[in-house]
Amino acid sequence: MIIRDYAIVLDGSVGHHIAWFIDVGTNGAPTLIAETRIMPMRWFIVLTTFLLSVLLYVDRVCISVAKDSVAADLQLSPTQIGWVFSAFALGYALMQTPGGWLADRLGPRRVLALIVVAWSSCTGLTAAANSYASMLAVRFLFGAGEAGAFPGMSRAVYSWIPMNERGRVQAINFSGSRIGAALTLPLISWLILSWGWRATFVVLMVIGFVWSAIWFAFFRDDPKDAPWLSDQEREHILKTRQQLSEIKSESSAESTSSRSVFTSRTMWALCGQYFASNFVFFFALTWFFPQLKERYGLSGMEAALFSALPLMCGALGCWTSGWLVDRIYNSGRWVLSRRIPAMIGFTLAAIGIVGSSHATTPLSSSVWFSLCIFGADMTLPPSWSTCVDVGRRRAGVISGTMNMAGNIGSFITSLAFPYLLQWTGSPLPYFYVAAGLNFLAIGLWMLADPTKSLDLQDEGASQ
Repeated sequence: MIIRDYAIVLDGSVGHHIAWFIDVGTNGAPTLIAETRIMPMRWFIVLTTFLLSVLLYVDRVCISVAKDSVAADLQLSPTQIGWVFSAFALGYALMQTPGGWLADRLGPRRVLALIVVAWSSCTGLTAAANSYASMLAVRFLFGAGEAGAFPGMSRAVYSWIPMNERGRVQAINFSGSRIGAALTLPLISWLILSWGWRATFVVLMVIGFVWSAIWFAFFRDDPKDAPWLSDQEREHILKTRQQLSEIKSESSAESTSSRSVFTSRTMWALCGQYFASNFVFFFALTWFFPQLKERYGLSGMEAALFSALPLMCGALGCWTSGWLVDRIYNSGRWVLSRRIPAMIGFTLAAIGIVGSSHATTPLSSSVWFSLCIFGADMTLPPSWSTCVDVGRRRAGVISGTMNMAGNIGSFITSLAFPYLLQWTGSPLPYFYVAAGLNFLAIGLWMLADPTKSLDLQDEGASQ
């Protein structure tokens, strides 16, 4: 007979839950048996935000795969399709800081549940678009709806994740977006071929509604309020997450953070380098698939497979960088833990995008661009970790501001490629501009300091 003893021991450093059992044998002598659970409960939250990241990019990249069908149905030119891509990026960019502010003010539980419902509704409305104007309006609203997602996740990371796990968590979250986009390319190609592009958008809307309901029921803004969390893990999180000064008032924190954002060298550096990162990556979500298909005369499925490889390599870049961020941080070098992975990433991105521009086969183009996206996505964990470092309880606003700058880069990319191609007759100018921005971003990282809080009253807080 086995009798369960419900006492739980948590080794927070390695994340083991140890549940003890008492085995009372036939001779009546009790024997302790240990059952080990490898995953602490906070990692189920990470799994949920990972799935949100997957959904974000499944919904986002769908329009690129449906480009030919949408253009044929609505009679859109290549430059008009560019504006459709850009409408999303513009709405997404403009609402980043407000979305982050809402996450800080109302908490990621309510904000993420609400915005997933909002953007999923717009995903469904995409299927109802019947003109160029209506498609522009829906895609703009779709981008605005998605805007608070990553800032909201950053605010959840601040509250729930210990400092020495931050790089890996950011890597996992962003790798979800890359894996989601990579899986979407062949899957959405098949769905559009089988059901049509309008029905595909409706299916994605329903999936978003399901995620929102699960998140709102399960997540809590602070570990103190989670009834399903063990006392031991709760204590571990509260002791090892980034600490704040206790003397600061809510109102002074808001006003001081707002002033310091616009005068911070670190904030400007983060915005500039993220502009460069998104200028490259958004090309992978919008124009890489259609230009590969047209340039090499590929079928939709062939182009989808070649386009998926760079996105999978982007996930590998996130994981590599996240591991490197935490490894260097744990060696006691906080500043270098953010700078080194990002600078390596931008170097690889610049080399890869130039190589892809001169490739002569779809395979070589995909391989070179995979190196580019591997490098571009190495910049994500240090970028978002630094936002949480310097933003703290205002991590939503800080990460939203950085992401706004990055998505201005996305907006420009969607238009720069078709217009430069139209004006020059060659795709090379876009690729050279992208490479130059990546080299500039390397220098900007020398100006970023994650140890300096953007809340001036919090400078004396525990690091």
